[in-house]
Amino acid sequence: MKPADILIAVLVAIVWGLAFVASRIALDEFSPELMTALRFTIAAVPCLFIRKPKIAWSLLAAISFTLFLGQFLSQAYGIAHGVPVGLTSVIVQSQALFTIGFAVIAFGERPTPMQTLGIAIAAMGLLMICGTVGYDFSVAAFTVLMISPISFAIGNLLLRGARGVPMFDLFAWLCLVSAVPLFVLAVIANGPAPTCSALTHMSLTGLLCMLALGGISTSIAYWLWGRLLRDYPAAQVVPFALLVPFVGSAASSIVFGEKFGPLRLAGMLTVIAGIAVMLLAKRPQALPKTA
Repeated sequence: MKPADILIAVLVAIVWGLAFVASRIALDEFSPELMTALRFTIAAVPCLFIRKPKIAWSLLAAISFTLFLGQFLSQAYGIAHGVPVGLTSVIVQSQALFTIGFAVIAFGERPTPMQTLGIAIAAMGLLMICGTVGYDFSVAAFTVLMISPISFAIGNLLLRGARGVPMFDLFAWLCLVSAVPLFVLAVIANGPAPTCSALTHMSLTGLLCMLALGGISTSIAYWLWGRLLRDYPAAQVVPFALLVPFVGSAASSIVFGEKFGPLRLAGMLTVIAGIAVMLLAKRPQALPKTA
């Protein structure tokens, strides 16, 4: 990779890691539904100037509701209900485990021995983290948070059906498709009056967090990441995502004073190690078709 593109990959990972901190701050002011709706509304602004990409509405909605709505709404809910930011950043990156597993079911891709080892290591780490659930956050919050990496993984696989579509245009319209039902959900869950009050009494801190989440972390960062994946093999680009949980955990420790007990810290590091093995392994091969 060119030095400039390596720098871009690192910056994107840093932005995504810091986005977890911005989400936690924004959730002091907005509900999970409203925060996620605002995030995608800001990221969907380019739709005013670009046409819908040539992709079926059904596929566009399926990708949007998994890769964006499902991933980020469950993520916001988990953080709002006490799941630490650093731990959340690790859990979300476990999508690599689910992506490989679902690819076996959907496309018949056979994991390599190294990927199988990585899956086992990451699963062991998740079990270690599960052993810490219930002390500082509820089982329900952790359960909802686990929807995030699962939705992320399904969205990754559905995204294969949109090859050849301009990445920036696609992500802008994916955001728009998610923003509309999220606003409806926010009104239903919180009521019209509280929703309007939260919007009209938005603080400068809340506004800056939402601009960072929608404009930078979602719109610009995803576009840059998509451009890197277009120009280079995934094996060169995707490992940079390993920086995200480290940035998220470090930033959470500095901003919120988040601390990790021995078992949770060991589980987080084990998950990251398993993801590293999976990402650095060779691409899985498709299973041979039977007659």
